[in-house]
Amino acid sequence: MIAKYEEDLKRIASDVWEHPEPGFCEYESSRIQTEYLRSQGFEVTENVADTRTGYIAKFGSGHPVIALLGEFDALYGLGQVADCAEYKPNGEAMGHGCGHHLLGTGCIGAGLLLRDYLKETGRSGTVLVCGCPAEESGSGKAYMARDGVFKDVDIALAWHPSVYNQVDTGSSQSCIQCYFRFHGVASHAAGSPEKGRSALDAVELMDVGVNYLREHMESTDRVHYAITNAGGMSPNVVQAEAEVKYLIRSTTNAKCSRLYQRVINIAKGAALMTDTTLEVVFDEGLSNTIPNFVLEEVVTAAFKECGLPEYTEEELAYAQKFKDTYPDTTTYDQLADYILDKRGLLADIKNNPICRILVENRPSDLCSMGSTDVGDVSWVVPTQSLNTACYSYGAGAHSWQWVAEGKSSIAMKGMYKAAEVLAAAAVKLYEDPEIIKKAKEEFDMRTDGQPYECLIPADVKPHVIGEE
Repeated sequence: MIAKYEEDLKRIASDVWEHPEPGFCEYESSRIQTEYLRSQGFEVTENVADTRTGYIAKFGSGHPVIALLGEFDALYGLGQVADCAEYKPNGEAMGHGCGHHLLGTGCIGAGLLLRDYLKETGRSGTVLVCGCPAEESGSGKAYMARDGVFKDVDIALAWHPSVYNQVDTGSSQSCIQCYFRFHGVASHAAGSPEKGRSALDAVELMDVGVNYLREHMESTDRVHYAITNAGGMSPNVVQAEAEVKYLIRSTTNAKCSRLYQRVINIAKGAALMTDTTLEVVFDEGLSNTIPNFVLEEVVTAAFKECGLPEYTEEELAYAQKFKDTYPDTTTYDQLADYILDKRGLLADIKNNPICRILVENRPSDLCSMGSTDVGDVSWVVPTQSLNTACYSYGAGAHSWQWVAEGKSSIAMKGMYKAAEVLAAAAVKLYEDPEIIKKAKEEFDMRTDGQPYECLIPADVKPHVIGEE
C-alpha cells in the first residue's frame, strides 16, 4: 500500500532533515509539507492557532473525523554529518535529534493511505493531517487544543520514531516552563558595593531555595533549571540583570500548577532578600496524557496485522555500527514495568542491532517522567500513539546518533511502517463506529467531567523567547 508513496515520503523527510528549524520557525519544513499535501488534493489551512507554521490538511467530509498528529521541529546543538558513526558536527546549529522530520512525514503517508481509502470506498469520514509545530519547546499542540482546533475531531492518532516497535501506554507528566528575570542595580563591586543590587545573587538564592524544596516535593515531581543570563563577564561589576529558566513537572495539571506557585514564591523571596525586582515570563505548558485502553487495543491489532520491517544485511551492518558507539546495550535496567516480556526484549537487544520484535505492553496508567504536548490533545479527544524502530539499539533520543541515522533506509522503513499502522488503525475506526463510541466512553470515565484547562494562560500567544 505505502510502496507507491515511498519515494515522495523519503524526499520530504530528507528535505526537512536538511532544513532543521526551531519551534514556531519551521517555515521551510511547513512549506515543503503543505505544498505537497495541496498537490495531493488536501485542503490546507495554515497558521492555525496563530502558530505561524502550524497547519491542518483536510480530506473528506463528515464523521468520523480522525486527526493525525505530525511534528517537524528540530533541536539546538545537534548538527551532525549524516550516516557517520562517530560524533562529527556538520556546522548546523540544529539537528533532527528527535526524528520529527520522520514524524510529520509519516503522518502525511498515513493521510495519503486514508485519502485513497475514503475515495475508493465512498465512505463518510474526514482525515486531518495536522502539522503541529514547536513540540520540543513551545507547546504547539497545547495552543491548538486551547484554541479549539481539535473540537470537532473524534479520534487523534500519533506516532514517534524510536528504537522500539511498541504501542504507547500510560501517561506523561504535566509541565510548565518559564523564565525568572531579576533586575537589580549595577555598581563598582569594590569601590561602592553598597550601591549595587545583584540580580545574580537573586538567581543564586532562588536556586538554593528550590534545591531545599526538593526534599518536600512528591517523588514523581521534577524541577530543572539553567542559568541563561549570569549578568556579564566582569566580576568587578555588580550584575544588574540575570535570568534563570525553570522547567517544573508533576503528574497532573493541578499538581504542576501548585508546584509552580511554590517555585514562584521562592523567586519572590530571592528578590526580597536582594532588593531586586522580579519578572516572570511564561514560556510553555503541557498537560499530562490521558491513556485510552480501547484505542491501545485497536492500534496493537493494526500493528500485528501490518507486521514489522525487513532489513538487508547491509542495513543490519549499518545499524550495528551505531549500536557499537554505546558501551553496553545488553542490560536496560529501567525497562518499564508494563512491558510484558522483558526477557524477550533483552534477548532481542543482545542479538540484534535494531528492534526485530513488537514489544508487547500491559495496558497501564503509569506516568512516565517525560512530557509531550500530545497530552493536551488527549484532554480534548481520545488519543493514541505508537512507536516504530527508526534507529539502532543503544541510540537515545536527542543524540547525534539519531541525527546521523535520520536519513538512512532503516529510518525510512520505520517511517513507512508507522504510516501503514496508523492508516490500518484508522480504517478499523472508520469501519466500526462502535469502537469510537467505546473510546469516548473511556475518555469520559477518565476525565470524570473535568473540563480541559490549558496550562498556558489565555493571554499568552505562540512565541519565540527573545522576540517579546
